[in-house]
Amino acid sequence: MSEVLLAHEGPFASQAVQEFILAADTGRYIRAQFPRGGSGAVILSLAMNTFPSTPAKSAADTARTIAVAINPRAAVGRKGAKSPGQTGEMVVARLRAAGHHVSVLRRRDYKALAEAVDAEITAGAQALVVVGGDGMVHLGVNAVAHKKVPLGIIPAGTGNDTARGLGLDLHNPGAAVDHFLRCSQRDPRAVDLGRIERAGAGPVWFMGALSAGFDALVNERANRWRWPRGPMRYNLAILRELAVLKPLNYSLVVDGLARKQQGVLISISNGTSIGGGMKITPEAKYDDGLLDLFIVSPVSRSKFLRIYPLVFSGRHTGSPEVRIEQVVEVAIDAPGLVAYADGERIGPLPATVRVDPGAALLWA
Repeated sequence: MSEVLLAHEGPFASQAVQEFILAADTGRYIRAQFPRGGSGAVILSLAMNTFPSTPAKSAADTARTIAVAINPRAAVGRKGAKSPGQTGEMVVARLRAAGHHVSVLRRRDYKALAEAVDAEITAGAQALVVVGGDGMVHLGVNAVAHKKVPLGIIPAGTGNDTARGLGLDLHNPGAAVDHFLRCSQRDPRAVDLGRIERAGAGPVWFMGALSAGFDALVNERANRWRWPRGPMRYNLAILRELAVLKPLNYSLVVDGLARKQQGVLISISNGTSIGGGMKITPEAKYDDGLLDLFIVSPVSRSKFLRIYPLVFSGRHTGSPEVRIEQVVEVAIDAPGLVAYADGERIGPLPATVRVDPGAALLWA
């Protein structure tokens, strides 16, 4: 607090009061000292902070302990300034420049990284930022589910479906960091997650969608291949699975009602898209307390090829072979099928999937 000489004579005491009121209106705190008898110097003590009842936060007050988890293997085949590793270094530098205390988490494999993230949160991290694609978002939501630790997302993968659904900039990581820093100045947003339960396994949460059908078969095949690297591997796996496309027999229990269902693809979606922009459920919302059950009925290969391009714009929803239902809980089973969620392998069916309202907090 600094002192300034405002006036030398008593009559100017009223001016001091006026200055005090003006400063009060602008949010500055002033203490006026008036000499006895109304004459002499009027001393004002001026502080640039707000009044004691609503003090402004200093940089030290807003500094947080943030864990940054970086997936160096996201977007396999990408190198250079926009690789996840390079993006992660930029994110860490920007957060530290903003005054935050940053723990950098980078491990060789997904399991070790998940363990490191859990340890940081247990140790008191106040926020988690993930750098990568949908697999890293999957890691993040499983780390923060039902914990008061907000999640930030810096897209640096191939699919980035969650980031796309949240409206984040997929091509400018710096803009994504700026967005996170702005969001961190206000209360985090509560979003729903999908919760997966399977016999003999603990619960697993997802942000995007659980799929069991054509796309899960594509993922299984692509994950078995070592070559080619990057998106081409997934595209070739699509062509291979398309060559053997056939209807699958599902047993479903949808919000308590059992039914048999034939189809080539079933997804239970919390977000709008899968597979790098395929808008399977374009009207889905992250905070409506519902999941979207997406079913593609048996179709020929030629019909499937006609529907497939439409999914990138969301126009497939007008096809009679496509059905979307809003649900709360789905039990799903099918012989020999493996489920994937957020592009990550969950394991063989059966599984029960239910909406978990407000399970995660986001600064995104």
